Parts: sequence; structure tokens; C-alpha cells
Amino acid sequence: MKFAGWSPPQLTHFGGVVASLGQSLVVWGWSHLTHREDLPQINLLEAWATKWKIKISEIKSTQVTFTLSKNQCPQIFFSNILIPGSSSVRYFGMHMDKKLTWKEHIVKKRKQIDLKFKQLYRLLGRKSPLSLENKVLVYKVAIKPIWTYGIKLWGCASNSSIAILQRCQSKILLSMANAPRYVSNFTLHNDLGIPCIKDVLKERSTKNHDRLEVHTNALLQPLLEKQNNRRLKRRLPVDLK
Repeated sequence: MKFAGWSPPQLTHFGGVVASLGQSLVVWGWSHLTHREDLPQINLLEAWATKWKIKISEIKSTQVTFTLSKNQCPQIFFSNILIPGSSSVRYFGMHMDKKLTWKEHIVKKRKQIDLKFKQLYRLLGRKSPLSLENKVLVYKVAIKPIWTYGIKLWGCASNSSIAILQRCQSKILLSMANAPRYVSNFTLHNDLGIPCIKDVLKERSTKNHDRLEVHTNALLQPLLEKQNNRRLKRRLPVDLK
């Protein structure tokens, strides 16, 4: 939801959570909710917005059910306007699908990288007169930040999803070095001094883990605790260290 002005009320004691950052508002409800009446945050949020004369854009709002189940939460109305449902949502540059597999985010980043590489092909292409050192510098400045953003979150994706970005990077390095196709990916990354995707993932996750260990905010400490009882064999951010 989009809003401007005052901070929203804290409704954590009604079976859900309301959080704000900038001009965005996120409302979380638990998966066992089956009726609109089970989510009183919406009613209280409507009253709060009316009291402070704040206009919330229902069209820009999105309802996403984050669950592995095929069942969907009931439709939500805000100010008698239906909030459109979706299987994914984009929030601060992160594309979160309903199962949190991060594959949609990785696919969109792959398309964004392809577009950026086409724009910079005259500098990074095989026939570019630019030196190899400058090509590597352009790649690190213009292309690498595209896929490293939020890597501590989407790094929990499956190996097959991460391989999508690895193939993309190897393809770009092959063009930058004007190397034959039979040159191995290990040789390309080693000669150009560019680490593989998984190496960057482990490095960034380790640094983030070390920062959280000495952070003064006690609410961040549960992020460092490993969960032993898991229903799914999925990786969590704490496992990337």
C-alpha cells in the first residue's frame, strides 16, 4: 500500500503485523486466516487513515498469499474497493513470489542484465577497442550491482535458479575477453579476477552474519539462530554463511 505522511498504527496484537518504510505500508496476516473478519488490521487501518485524512491508493496495493498450500486467503476490500490479488509482489526492488523461491526475482534480474549488456555492448563486446582491465571495471560498476542487490535474501534460491545468473555472467565474460567458446568458465573467472556467483554469495552472507553478531539491536539476534525442525529442506539466510 502507498501512503504519505504519518506513521501507521502498531497493530501487532491482532494476529498480524503492520510495518512502514518510507511511503510503503506492509500488512502481514497469518496463514490460518479464512475470513476477512479474521484480519482486523484492515478495519483499524481504514479508521486510522480516515482520522488522519490520509489517502491510501487501493489500485497500487497488492494482496499476496505467501504459502505452499493451494488454498488462497479471502479477498480483501479497503474502503469498499477490492485489493487486486497477485502471485508475486515487487517490494523495494525485490520480487517476492508466493512460495518465496526467488526464481521470479532471478529471472527478472537476468532480463535486466541482458538489457544493460546490450546497451554497453560497444564497450564490452568482442570488437570493443577498450582494454580488458577497463571492461572488467565497467562490468563491476554497471552490471554486477544489478544481481548483487538483495543477494543475502535471494541467495536462498535453489542451485538451478542461481545457475541462471551464473550462465549469464559467463556469457558476458566470454564476450568481454573475446575468447573462444571452448574456454572453460573457471579459466574465464580466474583470468579476469571475477568471482563466481556462489563465491560472491558466500562472501556477502558471511559479512552480513558478522555484522549481525555485533549489532546492538537485540531483535536481530534470532536471525542468527539455525532452525533444526524444518518441514522443507530449504536454505535460510543463516545457512549461507
